[in-house]
Amino acid sequence: MDVIQQFEQYLVENGIAPKTIESYVGDVKGFCAFLQGMGVEQPTDLKRFYVSSFKNHLTENKYAVATINKKINSLQAFNLFLIDRKLTTEQVVKLRKDRIKVAAGSEGEVEVFSEQEVNQLLFFVQDRSKVSLRNHLIVWLLMYTGVRVSELCGIQLNDLDYLTNTLRVTGKGGKYREIPLRPDLVELIKAYIRSERQENKHRDSPYLLLSQRAAKLHKDAVNTLLEGLEKQLGFRLYPHCFC
Repeated sequence: MDVIQQFEQYLVENGIAPKTIESYVGDVKGFCAFLQGMGVEQPTDLKRFYVSSFKNHLTENKYAVATINKKINSLQAFNLFLIDRKLTTEQVVKLRKDRIKVAAGSEGEVEVFSEQEVNQLLFFVQDRSKVSLRNHLIVWLLMYTGVRVSELCGIQLNDLDYLTNTLRVTGKGGKYREIPLRPDLVELIKAYIRSERQENKHRDSPYLLLSQRAAKLHKDAVNTLLEGLEKQLGFRLYPHCFC
């Protein structure tokens, strides 16, 4: 089995969507073809210079910014695969450094999570040796409801409707909106309430998310959590999406 086939199998094993696998594999094949054209026969010997040269090649050939960023996502996935299979030791592709930044509103594009980043984040927060159930829930609420950090901290138990699986959120000016909740998010909320929250000394608080020090989670604690996740994952969690 050649390295491209191994990479494809790695993506399947990690539950990546078929269309994304097709895209990643196609991009990596294109990268390998570029390297071969430069006399490099072993793509497993991944170097920072190869990635920079490939990016410059794409830019000079006037590929769209979105296309270049998509290919960078694919190369990071390939880099992570090589590390996982011990074919290389260094992460030379980093989205924060290599993706082309586009100002919000420019050409209709906004810097958002790539699918690879989402997958990394979702896998990471499910590891209970690294992330508590409460912090797992915080990340899922931010990702799957679109609430701001200030709104997240204000969620009360009676804002949850388990019959309709909706969350009532109070925003600026006292205005409220109802947000539908994914079934797996509802189950995560219930699991947190049954376990970690029940063990907290502030469990009689009306607020959903508690800290050890207070009966209501403060937004500074959430921002500290996100900053810590950034350092461990190696990419930015874009505060403008979680503000």
